Amino acid sequence: MGSRRFLPFLVPQIHQQKAALTLPGYFRPTRLWDIIVMHKGQLIAAVELKSQVGPTFGNNFNNRTEEAIGTEHCLWTAYREGAFGKQPRPFIGWLMAVEDAPGSRTPVRDKSPHFPTFKELNGASCLSRYDILCQRLMQEQLYSATSLIASPHDAVGSGVHGALSDLTSFKTFVTSLSRHVATVAAQME
Repeated sequence: MGSRRFLPFLVPQIHQQKAALTLPGYFRPTRLWDIIVMHKGQLIAAVELKSQVGPTFGNNFNNRTEEAIGTEHCLWTAYREGAFGKQPRPFIGWLMAVEDAPGSRTPVRDKSPHFPTFKELNGASCLSRYDILCQRLMQEQLYSATSLIASPHDAVGSGVHGALSDLTSFKTFVTSLSRHVATVAAQME
């Protein structure tokens, strides 16, 4: 049997310390991320981690939505303009953990006096709106993967959590990230 080539072992640097989490932006000089994965000077992945607990689910949802869209737009524009050098497109992830509580599952009413809101958002609970947001962020290719984790307040020790859809589950998020890392490793062969 002839010699067989194996994929090189990808040894990424996973940064979680604040001093190493800054990436250049386009509309602002820099942006602090929650997790950055680098390999030989190449950005492999950047992940934003967010959470929300009650009782003010509605206001925080709007703020998180605007932040998620602005963050990705600034990063992808910086990427397009060469801020990261010539490299393959990195994995950009957004992971949201929301307290699974009556307030996050209660339908929210909106008022739009001039035009109707999108049907799927009208009367949807905060958790449902986050799930729709996550799906749309991926549908519009703003993020490589997103995830919505619903977890009760008392699950701190147990880690009990759930998903509202397969598309935005934590398992799907991790699978997508793993696929991206495997692709990068194969390209470095």
